[in-house]
Amino acid sequence: MKLLKMNIAAAALALVSSLTAHAAEPIKIGMVLPMSGPFAAYGKQIEHGARLYLATNGDTVAGRKIELIIKDDSPGTAGDVSKRLATELVVKDKVDILAGFGLTPSAFAVGPVATEGKKAMVVMNAATSAVTTKSNYIVRTSMTLPQITAPIASWAAKNKIKKVFTLVADYGPGHDAEGQFKKTFTAAGGEIVGEVRAPVKNPDFAPFLQKIKDTKPDAVFIFLPPGAETIAFMKGFAERGLAAAGIRLICTGDLTDEDILDALGESAVGVISSFHYSEAHKSPENKAYTEAYAKAYPKDRPNFMSVGGYDGMHLIMDVLKKNGGNTDADKFVEAAKGMKWVSPRGAISIDPATRDIVQTIYIRKVEKVGGKLQNVEFDQVADFKDPGKP
Repeated sequence: MKLLKMNIAAAALALVSSLTAHAAEPIKIGMVLPMSGPFAAYGKQIEHGARLYLATNGDTVAGRKIELIIKDDSPGTAGDVSKRLATELVVKDKVDILAGFGLTPSAFAVGPVATEGKKAMVVMNAATSAVTTKSNYIVRTSMTLPQITAPIASWAAKNKIKKVFTLVADYGPGHDAEGQFKKTFTAAGGEIVGEVRAPVKNPDFAPFLQKIKDTKPDAVFIFLPPGAETIAFMKGFAERGLAAAGIRLICTGDLTDEDILDALGESAVGVISSFHYSEAHKSPENKAYTEAYAKAYPKDRPNFMSVGGYDGMHLIMDVLKKNGGNTDADKFVEAAKGMKWVSPRGAISIDPATRDIVQTIYIRKVEKVGGKLQNVEFDQVADFKDPGKP
């Protein structure tokens, strides 16, 4: 009897030790991001935002520490690379959650990996409307291109802009932006007088700019992923005298992203855009965020991608707290549906039907504020859902 009691006690102790060890295991989040190459700034900003959330709000849930594992899928436009790295994260690194995704091709390619591996997948930037349809385990905390495009089209139609020439990058988000702008603008009585889809890599804007100038629209609507091409377009727009010819520039906020705004310089002043985040957004939450960001990353300016990463990590942590640290993908998505909080960008929520973000879209104008270029908000559309979904 004494021996039996000792065996039972030993078994109980072993079970407790096993449970304690399991509870102490980290929750691994595998982030697929472009960390080098032409879109390296995307990965950097999203990682900054995610790490800043953990640094300012705690990195432990249900007794388990959060561990980020970063995989560089540069340039971010090669889906096969993203898929291979995500598969490696699931099979080899045994991550609990997938996150990141700077560009649409990456998110599209990894959707099936999330489904097959039964992993929750939090998209922190990729903005084609259809992204969330690629897996029932995808939740997005960034935006969609139709969501940020429709408001600028409505604003243009209400502000004496009758004829518009559109120029967008020739890939999913560009097609989404072009389609939504045309739909909203023409429904309001506007006319599209020309359209161009420019290559994503190394486009020569000279012939496009000349065509726009010759067409003489009231305005040109632009969507280009922020980076070297955006800077080249803006400089060309100024140098070829389109602004001097009275052609206005309207766009999604990517074009005047804070990460490149200083490089755009004076050519950006007066540009009107619609977007979901501005460094200059006035709220207590954004004041705290921008101050913490400046302290953590003094060489960079916070932008929409950093906020996508910050809010993505906010969502992950809130879901894990709600589920007691359980990372089961079905339970994760169920808990995420309908979740609401106040972000540095304003009030946001997750649409239970689409698993996409609902948020305020702001109309902004680039102005100099205290000697610094800023996207100054002057109008808004509250609680705006993605119009690109049925």
